[in-house]
Amino acid sequence: MTFAELHRIYHQPFFDLLKQARAVHDEHWTGNEVQLCTLLSIKTGGCSEDCGYCAQSARYTTGVQAEKLMPKEQIMERALAARASGSTRFCMGAAWKGVRKGTQKFDQVLDIVRDVSKLGMEVCVTLGELGADEATDLKEAGVTAYNHNVDTSPEHYPNIVSTHTYEDRLRTIRHAQDAGMSVCCGGILGLGETIEDRLKMLEVISNFNPQPESIPINALMPIKGTPMGDNEVVDSFAFIRMIAVTRIAVPKAKVRLSAGRTNLSREAQALAYFAGANSIFYGDKLLTAANPRANEDMKLLRDLGLAAQAPNPEMEAPGANEDRPLMPCCDHDHACEVSEKAQTSGCC
Repeated sequence: MTFAELHRIYHQPFFDLLKQARAVHDEHWTGNEVQLCTLLSIKTGGCSEDCGYCAQSARYTTGVQAEKLMPKEQIMERALAARASGSTRFCMGAAWKGVRKGTQKFDQVLDIVRDVSKLGMEVCVTLGELGADEATDLKEAGVTAYNHNVDTSPEHYPNIVSTHTYEDRLRTIRHAQDAGMSVCCGGILGLGETIEDRLKMLEVISNFNPQPESIPINALMPIKGTPMGDNEVVDSFAFIRMIAVTRIAVPKAKVRLSAGRTNLSREAQALAYFAGANSIFYGDKLLTAANPRANEDMKLLRDLGLAAQAPNPEMEAPGANEDRPLMPCCDHDHACEVSEKAQTSGCC
């Protein structure tokens, strides 16, 4: 979708937007099912990046201590507990800039993935930047989906982080898709962006080829000690509008309620489900941030008549459309169609 289309959809009256989003949802998703995902930080703190929202950056004093990679035995215990509590996707996150083939830490991660993949759950990892070789190795080890958010619009991104570029993120996503992994890619609301930035972010996401298998929509949980520690909490209606527009823009993706759910009432979460959300991060903690308790989530799902989606570890990644560029354009100041490079990559 184009920015103009997304802008028109977003600025409808609220109930008209929800009605349209629900119709799209019902066309592509049946069974009143919600995917339950557990997110575990397997390597916490000490990250060299300067993402302005993140408690795990070594550049900020947030009370998060740098830790080594969690031992495989502990990770397996947490994975088994997640499966026992009903989670169908187990996501593992590591706070570092990226991984490199042939390093000890990458070999350890591959070993962990191989064992977790035997538990019958979908396996997702978020490890920072990936090269083509690393992406291939992760796919062969058993990774179902790779998470790498674009966070915000290309224009606003330099205000958030300076230690890597937007194009770096797009390259990692391309490598994951080329390796045959599904991509989990979304953003964060509340980073000081405008509504236009949010829609430009979604324009980029909707123009991935193939489109993401899942899209986490996060609301910033301001962390004291980070540059964004005093940012305002995202308005619930604005958050639900973004859920609805995301559902319309990427109909076949799972739209995941992610960070910031502790600031949403039960009623606001119910509206988000109605607007097209069909996946949540499940469990008492998201990396370093609080999350609603599992029993509270299950009660809300029961009250709404929703059921947990079954795991699909053999899920095939979406296929690319040969008639479209493989990467979205992230330069809104230049006409990409005049660039020969853009004909193949989409990003100029």
